Amino acid sequence: MTAVLNVTPEQDVQTFPGITFRLPDSVLTDETFFEFCQLNPELRIERDAQKNIFIMAPTTSETGNRNAKLTIEIGIWNKQHQLGEVFDSSAGFKLPNGAERSPDVSWVSQDRWKALTSDERNHFAPIAPEFVLELRSKDQSLAYLKEKMEEYMAVGCRMGWLVDPQGRKTFVYTENGDIQTIPFEEVLSGGEVLPGFELLLADLFK
Repeated sequence: MTAVLNVTPEQDVQTFPGITFRLPDSVLTDETFFEFCQLNPELRIERDAQKNIFIMAPTTSETGNRNAKLTIEIGIWNKQHQLGEVFDSSAGFKLPNGAERSPDVSWVSQDRWKALTSDERNHFAPIAPEFVLELRSKDQSLAYLKEKMEEYMAVGCRMGWLVDPQGRKTFVYTENGDIQTIPFEEVLSGGEVLPGFELLLADLFK
């Protein structure tokens, strides 16, 4: 099996900290892509709507620690309210546009999760989470992550947070198209998507 490298100026090392390649659709079907990901659990692997495959190395320990803190905070809120299911960065989703993505943190409401079959849940669930969070690491550009956030919102996500520790701010995407920039010193609100959830990142990322 020969991989055809297809790195474009928009997906070079400055915007995407990994490698990008394509394989013929006849070779890498949805099922074989899923199996490929399962055989390489040490890697972060995604595929966009154009079938470009993105392979990322594991994150740094600092980024992993920050990601764990964010997942825990949303998990505590979800345990208290019992409104849905929380997923960490290893969970993959098959988005309505055909892309397979793994947000750093995501949340799906209980009714929509239960509507999926057992087989769907045990693959890349064919659903757009209502909430997604991407945490910027030092080797990622904002341009690349903003494109991902725009994709999430375009396929039906209701709210997205792009957390940027370098700039100490969060870009908040909402389903009406608004994008707000919230500094770490101001409280983030889950609004109608995560009702009652609030987070002050200045306390979490000191």
